[in-house]
Amino acid sequence: MPTMIVIGHRDGLDQALQRRGLEPFYIVQAPVNTPAGRRFRRVIDMENAQEILRAVLSARLDDVAGVLTVHEMGVFGAAYVRQQMDLPGNTDSAAALCFRDKYLQKSKLPPQIKRARCRYVSRDISFADLAGDLGDTFVIKPATGAGALRTNIIRSPEEYARALKLFSGQSDVEIVAESFIDASEVYIDGIWQSGDLRWSSISRNHISPLSAVQGGVLAAHVLDRRRHSALFQQAETLARQALTGLNPPDCVFHLEAFTEESGLTFGECAIRLPGALSPQVNKLTFGVDLFDVEISLALGEEVTEKLDSSTPDRFYGYLLLRRPKGGNLTQKDFERNFLFDEIQYSPDAPAGPYGRVGQAIVSDPDELILHQTMDDIVRFNEAGGA
Repeated sequence: MPTMIVIGHRDGLDQALQRRGLEPFYIVQAPVNTPAGRRFRRVIDMENAQEILRAVLSARLDDVAGVLTVHEMGVFGAAYVRQQMDLPGNTDSAAALCFRDKYLQKSKLPPQIKRARCRYVSRDISFADLAGDLGDTFVIKPATGAGALRTNIIRSPEEYARALKLFSGQSDVEIVAESFIDASEVYIDGIWQSGDLRWSSISRNHISPLSAVQGGVLAAHVLDRRRHSALFQQAETLARQALTGLNPPDCVFHLEAFTEESGLTFGECAIRLPGALSPQVNKLTFGVDLFDVEISLALGEEVTEKLDSSTPDRFYGYLLLRRPKGGNLTQKDFERNFLFDEIQYSPDAPAGPYGRVGQAIVSDPDELILHQTMDDIVRFNEAGGA
């Protein structure tokens, strides 16, 4: 059975690999657990391409068909391993850095694209210097992202000092500061192939990922093209302009944008599978399997499945459920109060990213009703059922 090297682990992708008759070999970082019976190597740093390559070479794998990554941290390493092992897919590790480093990415965007002002930060740069350049309120975050971890909105010298303590401070390219954009967020999940947008969908976050890291319930749902026609047109134009400027390989991508009165402002773009349950929600809504597309691209195959972006019969959304701050909830409590397409809730389980101890998928033929239902579930979760 051909082997697919996979940087990181994800249940949905593992199942997709099984359907394709591929055996995964996982490169993981503790405390990620892989399914029983799967081959794997643990590494300290998923960003360390040398460590990833050593893990792969020492495993003495036979019949390697390709390599892919389930998250941003492995984008550079995957390109490097492909290059060293002569595997299909993107081998330009330097180009991959424009989808890892937020300063490099925003610097390379075409001039007509509105984006936050961005600069590197080191410990010898003062709050006053940054405030004078970026405004009285700005954002500090890792230059390579990290799913909103160590991201902080800064409004004072004291907040700035606390934010810097989260970093080593030993690198001039470890941290970026960006001007603050006070607006809601949407994201585009899509397929880029042969220099153009092959397929895309647009979803709206109910709260920002930063708010979710700080204790909120992360939730998002697919938007209705008929109801938001102007937004869809703006988003597809933004995606085409940004990706043409950044010149990615054929890829599945995830692009985040802020919705301001003047139009969309570019947030950031990644060339990897979208996070959380976005692949599952897109498949349920449109029938487009982004896991399978990602595998095809990693094998150097053409994407042959039907890429439908027409108006669906039902719209889907997901929620990453948390333990409530007060009171107790069980899965039956959720099920007594709401109708779910899928739900798993284990309040005694160790909390994952965004405080996740469960997940749910909901749907409705009317996107506005879906939005309201999801808001009701979020309030129910946060209040402990009250």
